[in-house]
Formats: sequence, structure tokens, C-alpha cells
Amino acid sequence: MGLWIVLVAIIVLFIIWGIAIYNTLIKNRNKVKNAFAQIDTVLQRRFDLIPNLVETVKDYASHESDLLEKITKARTSYINASSTNDKIVAENTLTNTLKSLLAVVENYPELKADTNFLQLQSELSNTEDSISYARHLYNDAVTIYNNSIATFPNSLIANMFHFQESQLFTIADEAKEVPKIQF
Repeated sequence: MGLWIVLVAIIVLFIIWGIAIYNTLIKNRNKVKNAFAQIDTVLQRRFDLIPNLVETVKDYASHESDLLEKITKARTSYINASSTNDKIVAENTLTNTLKSLLAVVENYPELKADTNFLQLQSELSNTEDSISYARHLYNDAVTIYNNSIATFPNSLIANMFHFQESQLFTIADEAKEVPKIQF
């Protein structure tokens, strides 16, 4: 009889251990989702600023319509993206085109002196800092989550319940390059 009690106690402990690991994995996965939602929130602020920025630049640099169109397409691409991976790609494209736009602005001294543009540029700069911070938090959450599903013994529960690795928010190679502006 004593052996059965010990066996039942061990089984109960394993069940409690499995539930604890499962709950930790769920919490970590939810932190990843929350962190990505924070990126979405900050990007929405950027998206709200972009039309005003584009309109201001359009008045000064009408022959830059191709670049302004790329920015609008990149913004729309992000809004229409359905998966995290698609959103990361679209956001990288948008970041790259915005960098090109700001490089173009350097050739328009009257635009750089426009108070409306300066205010928009300042707001965009602050928003970019927020986006960078949100990406950092997201990548931290992803790393913790991915580590929790990859390490033993958590990996046993993670595999049993089909937990999938999340993708880090990385910058595309072309976004790392300095924009080339030609007139």
C-alpha cells in the first residue's frame, strides 16, 4: 500500500510539474504577442504621421513622386500584412524608404526650414525611437519564449503541445545600407 501512495504522489508531482511548465510557456508566448502589439501601436503613430510628412515634402519636392509613392505602398503593405513575418518585411521596407525620404530632404534647404516639416520630423524621430525600443522589448520576449520551448525539460511539454518558435524582429540587409539619392 505504501508503494502505491509513493507512485501516486510521483504521478501527481509530474502532472503539477507539466502544468507549471505549460502555463509558463503560455505566459511567455503571450508576452511575445503583447510585445508585437506594442510595436503595432507605435507603428500606427508612424502611419498617422506619414501622410502629413509626405504632403509637406510633396509641396517642395514634387519630382520625388516615385519615392513618395513607395512610402505610401510600404505603409499600405504593412497595414494589409496578415502574419508577423509579413509585417516584419513590410516594416523593414517602410523604414528603408523613410530613410531615403529624409536623405532627399537634405537637398531642400527651404523644406528643412519649414516649421511644419520640422515638427513632423521631430515627431517622426521620437516615434522611431519608440519603435526601436518596442522592437528591443519584442526581441527580448521572443528570446525568452524561444529559450523556454527549446530547453530541457520544457521542450518535452512544448513539443507535446506544438509550441512554435517565434521570429526575432531583424533589420533587412537593404535597410542597413545608407540610402543612395540620385537627381
